[in-house]
Amino acid sequence: MAVLEVGINLGKEPLIEIKYYSSSDDVITPGVRANFLTGIRDFIDEAFGDRISVISSSDFKLISYSKKVGVPGKDENETQPLLSFAIIEQDTDPSFVKKHLKEILSEFRNQYTPNEILTKKPSYFKKFEQKINEILGDLRLKIDDRLKTLFRD
Repeated sequence: MAVLEVGINLGKEPLIEIKYYSSSDDVITPGVRANFLTGIRDFIDEAFGDRISVISSSDFKLISYSKKVGVPGKDENETQPLLSFAIIEQDTDPSFVKKHLKEILSEFRNQYTPNEILTKKPSYFKKFEQKINEILGDLRLKIDDRLKTLFRD
């Protein structure tokens, strides 16, 4: 029960990507994942007027939560999707992880202005990774790793 990977995308642009376990390396690359999430989010929104929440495979689940970011100086209807996501083990509770994704996105939007979010390169957001780690706490550890931290010398 763990978060294997977490990140934040602005549309098709990955802003933050943290991998906690190499088992998520072969799931999908950041660019392909960003394109996939944006495409499926747009399709579900257009076709059903709903939002994507959980995509499940035999080994992993992909959880997402998104908010729109207004483009400064533009029409208030002109927005970009800001999406937080997590790749989790199959036995991890998606609703519990989604609460954390909401908090991550809320903190991110509080720390950075829409202009920064829309114009800065991913390296600019590197320092936010520590905040993500704090929010996730031991949720980013597999059970074996959690037990090891309890019985360390």
